[in-house]
Amino acid sequence: MCLGIPGQIIAVTDAARMMAMAEVSGVRRAVNVACIAQGPLDDLVGQWALIHVGFAMAVIDADEAAKTLEALRGLGEAQETLEAMAAGDAALEG
Repeated sequence: MCLGIPGQIIAVTDAARMMAMAEVSGVRRAVNVACIAQGPLDDLVGQWALIHVGFAMAVIDADEAAKTLEALRGLGEAQETLEAMAAGDAALEG
């Protein structure tokens, strides 16, 4: 099953590689924004996107992001995904 988690783009980190930093429920993650870039990458800062395996797959509005996160928390799937993301980030840092 593929699972896209809503995350907010908080910074462009490498425009040449189309990389940005997204925050997903307090966890920051590097993501590729090539799939959602429609203009200047700085326009994405503050936008919400569905993120799957390090790629921002679609831009969504803040209301949809909040509803999706609430539903995922209710199912317990978000916690498992966030733990896996944090473990992946720790492995990259170590």
